[in-house]
Amino acid sequence: MSEVRTIISPHQRNSRWGRRIYWTVLVTIIVGFTLAFVFPLYWMITGAMKSAEEIAQMPPTLLPAAPSLDAFLEAWDLFDIGLLLRNTVYYAGGAWLFSMAVDVCAAYALSKLRPMFGNAILGAMLATLMIPPMVVLIPTYVTIVDLGLLNNPWGLWFPAAANGFTIFLLKRFFDSIPRELVEAAQIDGSGPLRVLWSVILPVSRPILGVVSIFTIVTAFKDFVLPLLVMTESDKMTISVGLSQTAGAVTQNAIMGGLVIASVPTIIVFFLFQRHIMAGLTAGSIKG
Repeated sequence: MSEVRTIISPHQRNSRWGRRIYWTVLVTIIVGFTLAFVFPLYWMITGAMKSAEEIAQMPPTLLPAAPSLDAFLEAWDLFDIGLLLRNTVYYAGGAWLFSMAVDVCAAYALSKLRPMFGNAILGAMLATLMIPPMVVLIPTYVTIVDLGLLNNPWGLWFPAAANGFTIFLLKRFFDSIPRELVEAAQIDGSGPLRVLWSVILPVSRPILGVVSIFTIVTAFKDFVLPLLVMTESDKMTISVGLSQTAGAVTQNAIMGGLVIASVPTIIVFFLFQRHIMAGLTAGSIKG
């Protein structure tokens, strides 16, 4: 058995000063990265609890002098967040439905039906991930205009229906499903659709949960395409609606609206964080 070579030998690391340096570096890195990700959220929440004068104060204060929840109530009424949230949930739900229908069928075909030039097709799909989204934004918008889908939910659902990364994740998981299960179903007389519905989908719940979360969160936080497609105020998403009226309200009200807009995605993460990690690693090892 070969010895693993590292920068610091196990003897040095297990010494008194080695352990102290090791834990100091480890804790510093963890705390630093945690602050880098959590501090913007903390600043947004505490900013909503400050008065407009305290937000503009220089130097800024880390803690609100007189915490208040009035900004949240003000933001709910000024931005009509209830309507914006309903719109966003509706658009995200439709995007999830069409994405699952298209991506699951595409991944199933590439994995189990093995079409001609399947690898080339998958490679072309993955190649689209290398293209910056801004490059295809104008062609996508022109297509939506030509189809007459402005201020129409289909203008958001069609672009979200196919995603190369989602198809790749699903295909990798489907590849890990034993071929014997599919062949047994085919011997019993099941066609391709029956095999997909009765065999593939029931054992693919972990990865289906992951791609569902990714699709819903992506649709929920999308900004540029809804900004171009949904121009009527009563059809805007929450990210677009908050930006359109931000210049006419106080900064603490804006912070309050942003906090409310962040709550649904934060709840989704904490409810399904275990499923995210389980689904991402479930199809990585065949056994």
